[in-house]
Amino acid sequence: MTGPTRPGGPHEDRLLFRFMLLSLAAAVVTIALKVGAAVITGSVGFLSDAMESGVNLVAAVVALFALRVAARPSDASHHFGHGKAEYLSALVEGAMIFVAATAIVWTSIQRLLAPAPVLQPGVGLALSTVASLVNLAVGVTLQRVGRAHRSATLVADGKHLLTDVWTSVGVLVGIALVALTGWQPLDPIVALAVGVNILWTGYRLLRGSVSGLLSATLPEHERAQIDTVLDRYRTEYGVTFAPLRTVESGRQRFVFAVLTVPAEWTVQAAHDMTEQLEADIDEILPGTETFVHVEPQAEPEAVTSG
Repeated sequence: MTGPTRPGGPHEDRLLFRFMLLSLAAAVVTIALKVGAAVITGSVGFLSDAMESGVNLVAAVVALFALRVAARPSDASHHFGHGKAEYLSALVEGAMIFVAATAIVWTSIQRLLAPAPVLQPGVGLALSTVASLVNLAVGVTLQRVGRAHRSATLVADGKHLLTDVWTSVGVLVGIALVALTGWQPLDPIVALAVGVNILWTGYRLLRGSVSGLLSATLPEHERAQIDTVLDRYRTEYGVTFAPLRTVESGRQRFVFAVLTVPAEWTVQAAHDMTEQLEADIDEILPGTETFVHVEPQAEPEAVTSG
């Protein structure tokens, strides 16, 4: 068997790279809009929102690098490819979210102790609303494409953008209430809530990334699909399988199976079956690398008379 191939190949790699460029462009646009809103209004809520978008920008750059590395084929030093580079990207993004959230919480507490008025809230609300719509469109797109192509990088970036949208909605509501009620401490309270929400998002990203780096198994629904194929082989050919071992590595899937065949089978017959099995698994889970070890069934022990 040849070395592991990347699902989708170079065409898919270029597609994912273009979508990460879209994320990068969205981050630049939203930062400009949110920084403008923060400068015009003096709102720490808008500032916290802009800081999160700054994390999005740096994370998008890291993700682009990760996709470049993950696209490399297997080599002498990495027999199973470079797919886990995508988990490193998500890990870096999660860590950066923690840093940004800490800065937001600190700034919010300082402003809570020394409240300041929010100026021209209408302009700030308009700019932040446009930024939120941009993030919403790009975030939904990245999630959809990432899941379709099994890219941990795109899914993580899409989740972060959608979290940013909800963050912005909270800020918008808070600033609107400040404008309506004139109660200035509400601005840093909203920013503080934003920081706590971002911390939770960072935790979830870190947890998922660490799981991937520790060679987690394939998702349950994918293992169930493989079991369906194995059940068919058991019924049609009378063979048996030891419990499967599976590994998810970014967009790559690896399946390790032990196949037990009748002792009278020829090597050619066993080889043909493993080839067909690999093809059947690849058909239901495209891009899967399946490794099959063949063992003969134990011969029944001869019965001797006393």
